[in-house]
Amino acid sequence: MTVAYEKAKNDLLDAALKHVAFEGWSPATFEDAVRDTGIDAGVARAVCPRGALDLAVAYHKRGDAQMVQRIRDASFDGMKFRDKIAAAVRIRLDLIADKELARRGSTLFALPHHAAEGSALIWGTADAIWTALGDTSDDVNWYTKRATLSAVYSATLLYWLGDSSTDNEATWAFLDRRIDNVMQIEKLKAHVRDSPTLSRLMAGPNWLLGHIKAPSKASRSGLPGRWADPRESRDH
Repeated sequence: MTVAYEKAKNDLLDAALKHVAFEGWSPATFEDAVRDTGIDAGVARAVCPRGALDLAVAYHKRGDAQMVQRIRDASFDGMKFRDKIAAAVRIRLDLIADKELARRGSTLFALPHHAAEGSALIWGTADAIWTALGDTSDDVNWYTKRATLSAVYSATLLYWLGDSSTDNEATWAFLDRRIDNVMQIEKLKAHVRDSPTLSRLMAGPNWLLGHIKAPSKASRSGLPGRWADPRESRDH
């Protein structure tokens, strides 16, 4: 049943991609995909209850899955971690064969009633990149890494959509600047940790943040994490 479900969704998505540039991720695109595939309309609705919205989500997640595979196949030996992040973002954008597909998706998820889902997809991309690159953080850093990369990725995506430079050179320069900005924040955090005065000032907040844990692997489809009660650690 699962195989048939996934095949039907993939078939609908493949068929829809030919229409998105002209009709967007719209009901018309979904109807065209159903017609082109010959899938029963009832089955199509069972597979994609929200129609083209579900196909837009599937398209984004397909790109993430392809990105993860390319990262695993790539050789990042000897690269600085900031360069690995930049390379991963470039891989993700390079996987988008037609900018119009991403532009239509951005328009869809910019709508107020779809904005939360769009944000979750961007977060998912950031999470996929960090996980594929071997991130093992299990505290508040799990969140800050993904939140920061989500901001970098979304800003770079929007810049890329309007970029007409040769081989997207302007976009890659923009990406490098955004990552450099993040590295400045990391340097500031290190300065605070190394400063006797500032570290004492931040002792309380750091103690509080130290009890925030990443969500368990089984529940990482959403953003919430878990709170480690300090009393539990004293009991063990």
